[in-house]
Amino acid sequence: MNKLDMVNCNPVNIKYGKRINAFIVLGIMICFLFISGCSKSNSNSDTESVMTMNDQNEVNIEYLYSEYQVECKGIKLHLDRMVKENCNPDKQILLVHGVTYSSHYFDINYEDYSLVRRLAKEGYAVWRLDIAGFGRSEKVADGFMPDSDYAAEEINAVVEFIVNESKTDKIDVLGYSWGTVTTSRFAIKHPEHLNRLVLYAPILSGVGEAEISEPFHINSWEHAAEDFQKTSDGEFDLTVIDPVVIEMFCSSCWHYDGESSPNGGRRDICVNKSTKLIDLLKISVPTLLIYGDNDPYLNYDLADKALDQLPEGSETVVIHGASHVAYLEKPFYHEFQNRIVDFLK
Repeated sequence: MNKLDMVNCNPVNIKYGKRINAFIVLGIMICFLFISGCSKSNSNSDTESVMTMNDQNEVNIEYLYSEYQVECKGIKLHLDRMVKENCNPDKQILLVHGVTYSSHYFDINYEDYSLVRRLAKEGYAVWRLDIAGFGRSEKVADGFMPDSDYAAEEINAVVEFIVNESKTDKIDVLGYSWGTVTTSRFAIKHPEHLNRLVLYAPILSGVGEAEISEPFHINSWEHAAEDFQKTSDGEFDLTVIDPVVIEMFCSSCWHYDGESSPNGGRRDICVNKSTKLIDLLKISVPTLLIYGDNDPYLNYDLADKALDQLPEGSETVVIHGASHVAYLEKPFYHEFQNRIVDFLK
């Protein structure tokens, strides 16, 4: 989830104190789009297309990347899967995105930032879902339709598909930002195929009242970069965020998500801060809450008490200094990845 302002902006270049040579940035972006499998699948519902992808950080590692279409309520959903080549994983994990931008950002293939590739190296088949209207899933006429409860049912349909496809009984699920609302509601209503749940940067309660009157959010490069930490003079804090990561993240948002995204989830969370959005007491599987202590969307009063409300085997991890995008922050992304891997083991 990014800043909740509704300002209409045209795409602009991201500015920061340390300028990168434009040709280097362009080359990085082109390479990124190529290796990330940006071409859309022509496959039919519940079928796959497969390609081999290299790792930017380790040249001797390759991955098998598959794209699927899963139909739910008449809408074709984009689902993809990545596994380490020559690996036959018996562990499955589904990653679910937040409210503005789709699942592409879990695989920022620069150095070893990619959560997808880290989990694949750990022996997982890593699945990513785009909720209806987001990213590469089929567009929707009404941007308010894919709200939190609607998305929870799509997650359930995809989990059922993964269980059947992988011939396993239970999988792990990770939700990020608004994705913690949707995955927790899925977990409460459909726990039968859920092993462990990770709630990253959990939206435990409303983020503040705001009138969301338009069904679609107007996206921009400026908006995509809003959550990166800044210095007191308003520049990006380059001790925390690598400028190449900023460029790759924003270009990926613009490529996959385009000019607008559905606003159903945003309307759900833009409510009074006292309104609870996740009922932790009803979650029945071991759950990890992981978040930074510099996250503007987090209700820390609720987060501090969360472990008492979760089932046995649950954990809470606070990454000191990290923001809402710890998974992309130089000082924190290794700890973020390691803590998730340790919990899932």
